[in-house]
Amino acid sequence: MSDKPEFKPYTHPAGGWGAANATARVLMEQSVLAKGSRALLAMNHPDGFKCPSCAWPDPDREKTLEFCENGAKALAFEATKRTVGADFFAAHTVTDLMSRSDHWLEEQGRLTRPMRYDAATDHYVPCTWDEAYAMIGRHLRALDHPDQAEFYTSGRTSNEAAFLYSVFVRAFGTNNFPDCSNMCHEPTSRGLPMSIGIGKGTVQMKDFAHAGAIFIIGQNTGTNSPRMMTELVHARKRGAPIVAVNPMPERALIRFTEPQDPIKMATFGSTPIASEFCHVRIGGDVAFLKGVMKTLFQMDADAVAKGEPAVLDHAFITEHTDGFAALKADIEATRWPDIVATSGLSEEQIRRVAGIYAASNATIICFGMGVTQHQQGSRVIHQIANLLMLRGNFGKEGAGICPVRGHSNVQGDRTVGIDEKPTSIYLDRLQAAFGFSPPREHGHHVIESVQAMIDGTAKVFIGMGGNFIHAIPDTPVAYEAMARLDLTVGIATKLNRGHLVHGRDALILPVIARSEIDMQKTGPQFVTIEDAMSGVTRSHGVLHPTSADLRSEIEIVCRMARATLPDSTIDWEGFIDDYDLIRDKIAQVYPDLYAGFNTRIRQGKGFSLPVPPRQRIWNTPTGKANFLIFDGLDEDTPIGGPDMLRLSTIRSHDQYNTTVYTNNDRYRGVYNTRMVVFMNKDDMAARGLTDGAMAALETISSDGTQRRVNGLMVVPYPMPRGSIAGYYPELNPLLPLSHFDQIAGTPAAKSIPVRVTAAAPAAQPEPA
Repeated sequence: MSDKPEFKPYTHPAGGWGAANATARVLMEQSVLAKGSRALLAMNHPDGFKCPSCAWPDPDREKTLEFCENGAKALAFEATKRTVGADFFAAHTVTDLMSRSDHWLEEQGRLTRPMRYDAATDHYVPCTWDEAYAMIGRHLRALDHPDQAEFYTSGRTSNEAAFLYSVFVRAFGTNNFPDCSNMCHEPTSRGLPMSIGIGKGTVQMKDFAHAGAIFIIGQNTGTNSPRMMTELVHARKRGAPIVAVNPMPERALIRFTEPQDPIKMATFGSTPIASEFCHVRIGGDVAFLKGVMKTLFQMDADAVAKGEPAVLDHAFITEHTDGFAALKADIEATRWPDIVATSGLSEEQIRRVAGIYAASNATIICFGMGVTQHQQGSRVIHQIANLLMLRGNFGKEGAGICPVRGHSNVQGDRTVGIDEKPTSIYLDRLQAAFGFSPPREHGHHVIESVQAMIDGTAKVFIGMGGNFIHAIPDTPVAYEAMARLDLTVGIATKLNRGHLVHGRDALILPVIARSEIDMQKTGPQFVTIEDAMSGVTRSHGVLHPTSADLRSEIEIVCRMARATLPDSTIDWEGFIDDYDLIRDKIAQVYPDLYAGFNTRIRQGKGFSLPVPPRQRIWNTPTGKANFLIFDGLDEDTPIGGPDMLRLSTIRSHDQYNTTVYTNNDRYRGVYNTRMVVFMNKDDMAARGLTDGAMAALETISSDGTQRRVNGLMVVPYPMPRGSIAGYYPELNPLLPLSHFDQIAGTPAAKSIPVRVTAAAPAAQPEPA
């Protein structure tokens, strides 16, 4: 295949031989075919390590192979034989590296030793670990106030490391915890408790085997959580309907072949997945949900009038909910013409879907960032909860709400203390466990952290994993702001853009990967993660570390703490030697969740944390689950004229979060480029655009800032009118920092108001 950008629609099922071939290819390309294949056998097994990509739980059924194509890619790039050491940095200035693509940076391999930035030469140069810790401690102690530092956490950070990180930062004196969850499922964490009393999903894996229907809203399952497809395949085989609600028709939700199904593979067979595909407009989910609820109210009234069984679960509503009358009045006042116009769906289809929901005695509704990344994402989740409550779909087998989390421990990090708004109960327990008085004032989430950098009040940024700079909005503004910091620290396995957009002083600290053996004084250690269904499991590395100069996340946190807080009475050294001591402290601070942690985690596959709504217990101010009202239908502030389009930034199939594995997107048929915009053919024609034409996108905003991305190839795609899509992080420059969820602060990356123009200045070439 040439390296020329091209578009060739993909007509095969998702998964299958395409996924198998991609897995084998990536293992060979990273020169780890034998090593990687052995490691894959240990992935997601009790005595092995947890997949470093998505947070989907392990199945109840036993499987020899429990990984997906994207998990194999994550492992291959983590276990690669390619390394980035002192010689690499000596050969490349930071200016040179900035000209390279994210894909090229990822391809270079594993970081092998600590490095510090030398401004005189524009190179990263070697330093010792002691020198690195001393620099961090010196900068932090020199701040006028602890709130001048920002402490970021990636979802790959283990429970143990995240817990100690939160202890260190609070002992230092701030609650500034910008976290990757701020950019994805924070509306779940902040919005869902208003409905049901907890910011977590209520289903368990076993529920999928008993669901009468499954709804998937705003989530590209086959790319973002491919192991979930197994449950969907089993559901369809037993006849459960699956309703997909998404602006883009995703290949895996149309047809899917399990790569581990020998019969399907041998016969080139596949399973149809979505029994109903609702091609909703971007920002049309509330209209869709209100239309379904409106139909249910009518069906219920008709049934009661005829003396037939009620459609709504009135017993559940009466005993367990508050606010039903207000919801009913709001839904009944919502007009069908407005529902149809906003959703982009026909009244007929919405009524048909409502019939599917009404016929199911137990329904699961899954949702992803297509729901959360809107200005009213938290309130959209309220409407999902409303729909579930109408038929009592909480606290019974086969039913509940299922936020499909992204990174593998993003939920666990929040549970063990990575929270800029800690509760007083947690802070009191932290003080009792460690003997210091933690700060009580709320800290910064991501948007507030970036704003502090722009304002000049932030001086230090420490990133525990991730690629912060390419996950956040307003990329050019963020570049300038981070470059003005006194110190940036990147704790990572691989080189990324975040190490190149740096402060006056900068450090790169290489960390042991989850797949690698973590050997300490008391022997090999394991860590734990919490999956998207509140299951806590062990993770034991099985591969030898890439370099003897790597350190564990836990050791790095403890050494930073000791260098910053030399008079601390906390036993940081003991925690490095024995991770059981960390888990004992977690149990002390969270007795209601983690009592007996070290004993329970060694039994079988681990344990599940309590989720009160599973027992129909509602920790809300009313003591009940709350029906909450969404005013109107607009998920995002209306702006712009008739030429305005809503842009959703998306991942490619060869990408995980900001990590770009290749410049291809197999399921959408895009090859050798990421600079594309997917558009409806009628929207193209209205703007004089043809297939393959070059275009530019400009953000429509009222803040006076021009945001523009040039050099985008127009790709016709079955999008609803008024909706377009393109890849992030390339299109993050179009996302204003001020465009975020009003409750959670999550950037509204799934609905950016833009205009498309055919006349673009010289296209931006893609870096080699």
